[in-house]
Formats: sequence, structure tokens, C-alpha cells
Amino acid sequence: MSEKMEFQTEVSRLLDIVANALYTEKEIFLRELVSNASDACDRLRYEAIAKPELLSGDADFKIRLWFDTDARTLTIADNGIGMDKAALIKNLGTIAHSGTRELVQNLEGGAKKDVNLIGQFGVGFYSAFMVADRVDVTSRRAGDATAWVWSSDGRGSYTIDEALKDTRGTEIVLHIKDDASEFLIEERLKTVVKKYSDHIAFPILLGPGDKGVMVNAASALWMRPKADVTPEQYKEFYRSVSGALQMDEPWLTVHWRAEGAIEYSNLLMIPSMKPFDLYDPRRHHGVKLYVKRVFITEGVEGLIPPFLRFVKGVVDSEDLPLNISREMLQANPVIAKMSSAVTKKILSELEQKAKDDIKEFENFWALFGPVVKEGLYDAHNHREQLCRVARFYSTHGDGLTSLEEYVSRMVEGQEHIYYLSAPSVEAAKNSPQLEAFRARGVEVLFMTDAIDEFWLPMQNDFKQKKFKSVTRGDAELSKIKKLDGDDKAEDKAEDKSATENLLARMKEILSLEVKDVQLSERLVDSPVCLVAPESDVDINMQRLLKKNQGYEGMHQHILEINVKHPVIAKLQLLAANDAEASKELLRETTLLLLDQARIIEGEPLKNPGEFVRRLSRAIEKGLIAG
Repeated sequence: MSEKMEFQTEVSRLLDIVANALYTEKEIFLRELVSNASDACDRLRYEAIAKPELLSGDADFKIRLWFDTDARTLTIADNGIGMDKAALIKNLGTIAHSGTRELVQNLEGGAKKDVNLIGQFGVGFYSAFMVADRVDVTSRRAGDATAWVWSSDGRGSYTIDEALKDTRGTEIVLHIKDDASEFLIEERLKTVVKKYSDHIAFPILLGPGDKGVMVNAASALWMRPKADVTPEQYKEFYRSVSGALQMDEPWLTVHWRAEGAIEYSNLLMIPSMKPFDLYDPRRHHGVKLYVKRVFITEGVEGLIPPFLRFVKGVVDSEDLPLNISREMLQANPVIAKMSSAVTKKILSELEQKAKDDIKEFENFWALFGPVVKEGLYDAHNHREQLCRVARFYSTHGDGLTSLEEYVSRMVEGQEHIYYLSAPSVEAAKNSPQLEAFRARGVEVLFMTDAIDEFWLPMQNDFKQKKFKSVTRGDAELSKIKKLDGDDKAEDKAEDKSATENLLARMKEILSLEVKDVQLSERLVDSPVCLVAPESDVDINMQRLLKKNQGYEGMHQHILEINVKHPVIAKLQLLAANDAEASKELLRETTLLLLDQARIIEGEPLKNPGEFVRRLSRAIEKGLIAG
């Protein structure tokens, strides 16, 4: 007796989306089902290494297609691993992957840019309901005696029951809708298979019984010479291994064979669209490991470094033993050697791409730059190469720049690579700490990604030039001449005395608010700015720690003042006057300037109400005086 079950809520919603709105081309369903059949054959071939009896005399893997125009059915069958009852329920009735709810919400919200995500959840099977009003899946797991049939019209429920099946594997029968009759025509099916699945390494036979005609090349694409592979074949291979849809194409394809101490073939691709879970700590890379054309596993730790986790494709080793367990892979020295070489190759290709097509590389960097820079923090063996790949915005024009280009533009007397950490490029451009650097023609890099705060202390220098924050410690600009030639120091005794008096008074007023009040060599047009002490973490880092980890460390900033600014000059006069009115005005203005500096740094004001009242009084006095 058949058992009726309800789909998981997310599955029901996905079914409606997939069947009615997701794919732009209905023919995609065949690619998805053939790809699933290929995976089933791959899994059995791997398991049979340890348990050869699972093959039970049928070691020739194949995928078969046939149709019945009278019954209006199309069948896709394989002799792969098969599924038992529990696997049918798990794979076809639920979605176990984390984040599915967010995926569904994105798709329901009309986020067309995210439609490529569905393949990443292995739910391409549901595309069958675009062309079928009912789907029957009969499957028998290798080594089991019992077969099961799963059946559904895709409207919220499915049935499952025991079935008769003499051989292992899975057989999917699609009851074709009236508007999908084209998929009951032999030439149409042959065209679709050739278009999307020619790279599948198992024979795809079209026709009933043993009379089927092979319609694909049935050879691993990564083993073919590059000259024999067309751009369209690369695209379809990418879509197959990544689950991407038609609008997503590989941004970069790296296809080569390594020969020498160890031998392996590689076909790796970088997406043109960003995976939605790129920053999910549970995400693994999408590279499949094969050994002598036998699929072993996907996402094996240690093969692709975390900072390249967006890479898709295949690495096929000739040196690993076929019977190696997934648990032993990570500790195998061959994996470490392949990983190092593969990483260097990908980074070399990225270096070349940056030289050949700046605009294209900028698009890539906008999507994956923050992830690649993670390697500057934890991939010590690849830091030198990563430094050549990394790109940054800066005060030099609107485009991205490399560290090598930055160093080549360093001005006379400049000893450091200066950078400014900020929440965004726009915020960085408006920072008052840049004023003296601009006045001297010194380029400043903008570090706007959270990871920048972590790799910079680890990197320390590039080509013997140390990285130095413009918002921490001494700016060290004394050796660099201003562009206008105005480098005269203010050394009059009375000026020094007035300045020292003002500094003392401001320190007293702000004793509980800042660590110190100092003269600034950073400022040209602004009266004040905040900086961090040399021994402290950067201001932006403090902000990130507080936002993301609730950090409440007692870090006090330094307030720097610009003695050439008219406001500071006025404060010097007030500081020299012992009248109570002058003292109060000095105090009010000093506190107002501190809040101004906090606002510019994006810091919250301790007392917004008091700031508004203080500002209103200052405006009122200015209007009356005017």
C-alpha cells in the first residue's frame, strides 16, 4: 500500500518557483536529470572500490533515454548507486541544506540575480515539473533487494511504495505536458543532450532497450586537449559542475595538465556571479577530486585554500590511490603538493588577467576581492603572489591600483606605504586625515574591507616599504616637501607659547574624553581630527570590533589640532584670556570640535542632545556678532 507524504514547506514553494518562474529555457530539465544520473554512477564507482560486489556483474555504467509518444512519457535511467526509501524521502521530499529558507525568499522576491543559486542546493531535479505534470521515480539501491517508487504531481505531496525492479539504479518517468511535446522527438532530445551533456564521462544512449545510440562524446572534458574543447563546451561543463543557470558563465577558465613528480589534470573555473553563501563559514569550495577518472569527493579540505572557495571544477590525480578514504585525504602529501601548485596557477592567471583586461578584472575584484584578500592573512606561502594580485582604491584616480603601481609612484622622501581604513571609499575620500598627504602629492590606499584590518599587521611590508596607517601615530611627513613649496615652520617664541598654552587648556577640558591633544601634521584645511596612538589598534578596527563582537575596550583617541586654522587661532586668544566668559567659550568650542571630529570618523556622539544645544548656542553667538 502506497504511503502519502507532504513535501517540506520549502520544497513546495521551490516546486512552484522552479516549475513556473525560474528557468528561462525548459530544456534545462534534461541537463539537470542527466547530471544527477552521472553523479549516481560516480558515487557507485567510488563505493565499489571497497565493495566490488555492489557492481554485481554490471560494471559498464551508462545513462539511457527513451520516450513513448503514445503514453507521452520520457524516461531517464541509470545504473548508478540508486536510492532506498529513506534516500528518496530525503533527496526528493526535503532539502537538508542550510540557508534554503533564505534562498526561497530571494527567489520569491523576484531576485533574478540569484536564480543561479538553485543548483547549489542540488534541487535541479524539480525542474522536471516544468515539462511534466507527474513524475515517477523508481529506484533500487546497489546491494539492496527491494526497490521503491516515488510519485508526485508537484502540488504539495508525494507517494512512496515498494516496487518491482530487477536491476540497481534509478529510472525517472516524466509524464509530458501538452506544451512540452517537443521532448518526445528524437532529434530534439539528441540536440539537447549534445548541447548540455556532451562532457558527461558516461555513455548517454538514446533509444529503447539495448538499441540505444550513444549521443555524447563520453570522455572527461578535463582530459581532452584544450584545442579540442569549444567555448560552449566549457560553459556547459561549468554549469554542470556548479549548478549554474544560463545567465551565469565562467569568468575565467584554467585548463592544464601537470606532469613531473606528481601528475594531475585540472579544469577550474571562476564564476561571473557571486554565490549567495560566499561568506558562510560552513561553505566549502566547489572543486571535485577525481582519481584516474573516478570521482572521489567534492570540497575536500586542503585541496583549494579558503580564499579561493568560489572556484569550481575538477582536479584529477594520477598518483592518489583509488581506495583512499575521504578521511585520509587531508593528511595525504599529494593533496598538499597539488594544492600549492593549483593555487599558484590560479593566482598567476589572475595576475595575467589583471594586466590584459583591467575593466574585466575590476568586475572580478568587486565580487571576490575581499575573499582573495583573506589569503593575505592566513596563506603565508602565497602572500608574495597575492600582493601582486591584490587591488585597492586610492587617492590616485578613480580606478583600482596595485601595490607595485603604488610603490612606483612614491614621491621623494616617502618611506612608507600609507593607507586609510574606512567603511567605504566615499568615507575615505572625505577624511580630513588626508589633507597633508594630498598637499604633498602622497598617494594613500583605501582599505575598506573588514579583512584589511587583520592582514595588514601580518603583512607588515611590501618590497621593504612598511604599511603605515594615516590615522594612527605620527604621520612622518617631515621629509616630504609640499607641492606648493610652503614648508616654513612656525617657530616664533610667542606663537609657541600660545600654542603650548592652548594645548594645556584643551587637555584639561578633555582629560576624560581623549588620551592627548597634539599638534597635527596631517591637517591643512580642517581644524581637528582624531587619530589612534601608535601602540593602539586603528580607529576603524575599533569600530569593527565593537559592531561585530560587542567589544567595549577602553581605547581613547588623540585629538590633533591644526594651528593654522582660523578657529584654532581664535582659541589661542581665548586660552590667553582669564575672563570667565573666555574660559566658557573655550570649553564650549573645544567640546564642539571634539564632537565634530567624532562625526567625521563615523563615531556615535556620547550626548547628541548636548551637542545640538552647544551648536545652537555657537550659531546664535555668531549671528549676533555678525
